[in-house]
Amino acid sequence: MRKGGLEPPRVTVRSEDPFATPPADRRTDSRLRSRLVAPVTIWTAGSGAERGGLTVSSVLVAEGDPAGMLGLIDALSDVYDLILESRRFVVHVLATGDQRLAGMFAGTYPADPFEEVVTADSEFGPVISGSRHVVRCEFLGSTNIGFRALVCGRIEAIEISDVSPLVRYRGQYRKLSQDRPR
Repeated sequence: MRKGGLEPPRVTVRSEDPFATPPADRRTDSRLRSRLVAPVTIWTAGSGAERGGLTVSSVLVAEGDPAGMLGLIDALSDVYDLILESRRFVVHVLATGDQRLAGMFAGTYPADPFEEVVTADSEFGPVISGSRHVVRCEFLGSTNIGFRALVCGRIEAIEISDVSPLVRYRGQYRKLSQDRPR
């Protein structure tokens, strides 16, 4: 006890996000989406000072000749405008150690993510350095679906790395088990 009979305030660290929507107020479609395992990617476009990037976890690869890349992008984002302007983009499939990188491009941190990472310009957009899968795409078109724009691209080049992908499940970044089915 402190002088005067008052106890010091207790300080606790919470594991939950204080800004998250309470479970009872969440949309059912959002709750369903969070229960699907999703790859974590960063989409980049533009070049030089006019470049943008965004963390995207609603993606799909359409196999074929040519193969396609589809993703649900925030239509109000800078990267969406740059994709429309440049007609090209790069998709980086993040590795298990890339949680901070994912947060930076998701807007979790106040700084410009391009000031924190090393990139190389390419004809498709900025390529983030490091060991991860990289897909270069030619923009084919987009359409509004729900609160997002479905961006469709033709895959022009793929670089595959020997890394495990970062995934998102139930609102958290996770890594896949290395156990392989028999």
